[in-house]
Amino acid sequence: MSALAFEIETDLEAHEPPEARGVPRDGVRLLVAHRRDGSLEHRTFHELPELLEPGDVLVVNVSATIPAAIPARRAQNRGLVRVHFATRAPHLDDEWRVVELRSADGRRPTRLAAGERLELRGGASLELIAPYASGQRLMLARVCCELLVDDYLERHGEPIRYGHVARPWPLEAYQNVYATSPGSAEMPSAGRPITRELLSRLRARGVTVVPVTLHAGVSSPESHEPPFPEWFEVPGRTAEELCAARGRGGRVIAVGTTVVRALESAAGAAPCVCARSGWTGLVVTPQCGVRAVDGMITGWHEPEASHLMMLEAVAGPELLKASYTTALDAGYLWHEFGDSHLILP
Repeated sequence: MSALAFEIETDLEAHEPPEARGVPRDGVRLLVAHRRDGSLEHRTFHELPELLEPGDVLVVNVSATIPAAIPARRAQNRGLVRVHFATRAPHLDDEWRVVELRSADGRRPTRLAAGERLELRGGASLELIAPYASGQRLMLARVCCELLVDDYLERHGEPIRYGHVARPWPLEAYQNVYATSPGSAEMPSAGRPITRELLSRLRARGVTVVPVTLHAGVSSPESHEPPFPEWFEVPGRTAEELCAARGRGGRVIAVGTTVVRALESAAGAAPCVCARSGWTGLVVTPQCGVRAVDGMITGWHEPEASHLMMLEAVAGPELLKASYTTALDAGYLWHEFGDSHLILP
């Protein structure tokens, strides 16, 4: 794990979308960290085009957020819980899903035993089969309903919401403007501040914007728990654009940890990125480093999040520590509706 240690005060948690605070999507704060000299700048996300160079490539994750939370009732004692549908179960049929069980209000993880049956909205049910991925937080489950599971969630589900967000927000609040491929249990939130107008300004600046897909799972891991396998795709056209950028000296900037994970999973030896799709269990660490990206845009992560290892691989330990110290001192906001961090070469 990363050696970075800090605490997040409640007043640094973003409790609602920035628009509800009178701030436009691209008006959130942006801390810019320069690896070349260790300097830090306080900017706003709206200024992103001026911070990138003509010839750079910005890679976005076009996975769209699905309404992956469902209230449930335990068949054996009628107790209420909440089910977070994390992902499809790799290599199994549609009805097999990986789920996280929470308290009825969604604030706390809940442990239930294999073999339990849960009653869901709309006449559906769910049977817990076994712990998933050598842990206790996630369970392999089998869903029984008349619809395909994604169609069922579209009709009956709600966006996943944790305790720092006081009230429900519509699914649109959890979507990136360029999202086209439904599949993420939670929003790949690093791209939330990007607007269509900002995309136009990036292209006018000479920055190429290309897509990958990685369907993000739930972001409530246990302490020191690595991310579980997620499905990704790097299209052929994206791989070609990235290799062309390398050839002309352009920089590859990933929008979010999901993009880094997808690109590093598809990185060849050149280090050109290859067209590739499938399930990835890659964990990016300072020891393995990064080959496919030069910088990244990200949010602010929990003290024990495995993503901090990835950030350390991109930024280096000293710059990452300086960034987090500065962000905490300056009151940057955490979580999916919070402020942003740009790491540049």
